[in-house]
Amino acid sequence: MGEVINPTRNSSFGGMQHDIAGNCCSGGAFALSQANSPAADFQNFITADPAAFVETDEDGHAVLHLLVENMHCATCIQTIENTLKSQEAVISARVNFSTRRLVVRWDQEKADAADLVKPVIEYGYPLTPYNSAMMQSASEEENKRLLKALGVAGFASANVMLLSVSVWAGLFSDDMGSATRDFMHWLSALIAMPAVAYSGQVFFRSAIGALKNGRTNMDVPISLGVILAVGVSLSETIQSGEHAYFDAAVSLLFFLLIGRYLDAQARSKARSAAERLLMMKAVAATVIEEDGTHRSVPVDNVTPGTMVHISVGDRFPVDGDIVEGRTSIDNSLVTGESLPAEAGKGEAVYAGTLNLSAPLKVRATKTGDNTLLGDIVRLMENAEQGRAKYVRIADRIAEYYAPVVHFLAAVTFAGWWLSGSDWQIALLRGVAVLIVTCPCALGLAVPVVQVVASGRLLQRGVLVKAADGLERLARANTVVFDKTGTLTEGRLDLINTAAISPASLELAAKMAKSSRHPLAQAVVRAAGNTAGDAGNVQEHPGLGLSLETEAGDIRLGSRSWVGVDDAVDAATDCPEMWLKEPGKAPVQFQFEDTLRPDVTDTIAALAKQGFRVELLSGDREEVAAKVAKEAGITHWTSEVRPEQKVAHLEALKASGRNVLMVGDGLNDAPALMAADVSISPASAADVSQTAADFVFQGRSLTAILETVKVARFSDRLVKQNFGLAFGYNVVTVPLAMLGFVTPLIAAVVMSASSLVVVANSLRLKRGA
Repeated sequence: MGEVINPTRNSSFGGMQHDIAGNCCSGGAFALSQANSPAADFQNFITADPAAFVETDEDGHAVLHLLVENMHCATCIQTIENTLKSQEAVISARVNFSTRRLVVRWDQEKADAADLVKPVIEYGYPLTPYNSAMMQSASEEENKRLLKALGVAGFASANVMLLSVSVWAGLFSDDMGSATRDFMHWLSALIAMPAVAYSGQVFFRSAIGALKNGRTNMDVPISLGVILAVGVSLSETIQSGEHAYFDAAVSLLFFLLIGRYLDAQARSKARSAAERLLMMKAVAATVIEEDGTHRSVPVDNVTPGTMVHISVGDRFPVDGDIVEGRTSIDNSLVTGESLPAEAGKGEAVYAGTLNLSAPLKVRATKTGDNTLLGDIVRLMENAEQGRAKYVRIADRIAEYYAPVVHFLAAVTFAGWWLSGSDWQIALLRGVAVLIVTCPCALGLAVPVVQVVASGRLLQRGVLVKAADGLERLARANTVVFDKTGTLTEGRLDLINTAAISPASLELAAKMAKSSRHPLAQAVVRAAGNTAGDAGNVQEHPGLGLSLETEAGDIRLGSRSWVGVDDAVDAATDCPEMWLKEPGKAPVQFQFEDTLRPDVTDTIAALAKQGFRVELLSGDREEVAAKVAKEAGITHWTSEVRPEQKVAHLEALKASGRNVLMVGDGLNDAPALMAADVSISPASAADVSQTAADFVFQGRSLTAILETVKVARFSDRLVKQNFGLAFGYNVVTVPLAMLGFVTPLIAAVVMSASSLVVVANSLRLKRGA
């Protein structure tokens, strides 16, 4: 499907690798070209150069990122996704609530991109290639359009209401008065009809697009109500009738537009954390030419290897290494810590972070969407758009919602008409039912909470990687910790160098260079980072390292792995590794590690919240016992292999426990996957961070407490939102069917229900 211009990327975030992966929407429209139809717009883009928009993932599937228009509720999203998924070539299709991004993956040998999305466009959802600038422009255009429509409707409503006051007061009952009443009605018509034709376009276009394709959306009953009110009023005016509803029609539009505008504003406050991160992306970069001159270029034009000048106060436009200079950097985006970090020659810097104190010369290593900032954005979008259990419930309800609502509206119309009411009155009662039952509140119940929760945690240095991670964490009642690098700093120092020969230390360092394990890294540091590479070293998770030589295997690792007899009197209560060469006595390496500064308080807080806290460690009994005692953990197990960790977690789950696993090592990855939910520090091994549902930055374990707090509060808010949405319908639907709710009142309460759900979700920003 064209060349690969943006393939699946693996990039490092504190040592982790991320694979790219692509709920009600933000409601509004954006057309890239008003002169052409939406379908023509997309065709112009896609036929100009397919490689400019179609990507290819690591499995060879075509991927397309698109900006979607005219979405207003959960039913819209379900229609788009189901339309795409019904096609044989499509592998997955997801719409992101907060960014309006549609991500489609398909077999590029079975379908062309334009043909693939054509049914969605025909359903009334225009599509354009996605980028963040378009999204921002779309929001601005939507707000302007809504404000203009709102202004016209408000002006017309106020004037028609003034003309209607005298009619309501019954001042025109005689023949002379009826002529004046008709005149008032005609004046109202002259004001109301153009206003309805202009302001109603917000709803009419969407409704027409839906009806043309044999479906309905929330704008269909709204449009029907407004048009019927105007039509009946015009008929009454032509026939000199007493009743006209021009005031109701324009007021209905006015209140609906108020609700939609306020809804758009409220959603912008809950805007995706990923979108906010994009605002931290530098627009331009100062490139250093070969002759030393500086030239400003768009940041997207910078390529790896380019030398870039970073002035004081500028954000880094690329990921790179410092070539010249030393400065303080605001790394809060990366670490979650507000204190500036010192950085000098040879140290890595990341796009989106801020240079605070001195100019730098940086060699770009990663640019564009491949930077750390790009990785975080993709992680956040992935988490926000996923399908957690509550989202699936809302989608399933929305699937059956529309037919039930239309049935109730039809019953209402038939009941009032058959009971002797005028058909106009019966019809308005049915329309009121259609309007009042709009599922907007239901569609917003879960996604807004997800977006706000992800944004709050990101500000605290916690990345939400799994869409249903918060939901699963809210149910957790048992926390299982790994030791090294999790409860402890993971920064170990070799303390018995005097007892180790230089040759043994050099050999151990050469082998250890191939491992990320904290003990191995401590050996490398102790050797001064000068040791070469030992070659074909194999790592055995949970055991150690081995190197095959002509004389036999050299092993560096645990006492049991190396084969040290328990009778050897070298045991200590500190971490250890052993080096065993063929024909030589084993050499012990002793290390010191310290607990993270807030471990004791964190463990105590978790226990106070009702968690059972356990420690599973691969270290010896003496070491595990010491750490457990210092941390305040009463349940601990030592010398646990990776498969034993998994077995232990499975046993806990079988006993009815919901387990949160916190670990960082290569050997923790299976346990992180086996747990109900998992958290990993940013210093963890790549595979562990990939397996974890959350990744926290910095040294503090209080990030775990914050994540649990947000998860539990989010769970309460989602349940409250469902309760508000259902309670609203339980109260308003019977009232509308009984005739106590007019279309105007229905418009007000329908908009209010959505705003209440959004406002309730935004409580998460202020704290639990």
